[in-house]
Amino acid sequence: MEQRKLGLNTTQRMALLKNQVTELLWYGKLDTTWARAKEVQRIAEKILTTAFRAWDDTVKKVEERKNAKGQTIKVEVVNDGPKRLAARRSIMSKLNDIQEKRAVDEPYDAFLARTEAIKHPLIEKIFNEYAPRIQKRESNKGAKGGYTRVLKTGFRRGDAAETAMIEVIL
Repeated sequence: MEQRKLGLNTTQRMALLKNQVTELLWYGKLDTTWARAKEVQRIAEKILTTAFRAWDDTVKKVEERKNAKGQTIKVEVVNDGPKRLAARRSIMSKLNDIQEKRAVDEPYDAFLARTEAIKHPLIEKIFNEYAPRIQKRESNKGAKGGYTRVLKTGFRRGDAAETAMIEVIL
């Protein structure tokens, strides 16, 4: 299928779509023009499929570490397997890195404790929230694909462009 040009040159179009796919996956929905929504949908579906196919590939191993007292202890560590690592890197190349924001009433210490181990929150959200929900949806309904929905919302005032809302449905 041919790609829509959206009235932009290649670099601008790819940057626009990368930003919009990132916003869609972070917030769950996005308001834009209908043509852009359809292009965002194509990319988002591919990203979610990539994550779903590799999300359960993990490797557990036991490492020996020294604690504060100098004692050697064994710690079980869960790392990404080769498929999941390749999928993670592929997805990271297609999205922008969004950092977690502190809630309005959240103390700074609690925010640091909550986000200490998370380097790429959007990637973690895709693998830890979206991929298991896709697995559950596929096992219950037998549905493959269709992780996003585009709804037409009317025409924009000013230039009468057809607008749409795209959302992640899982």
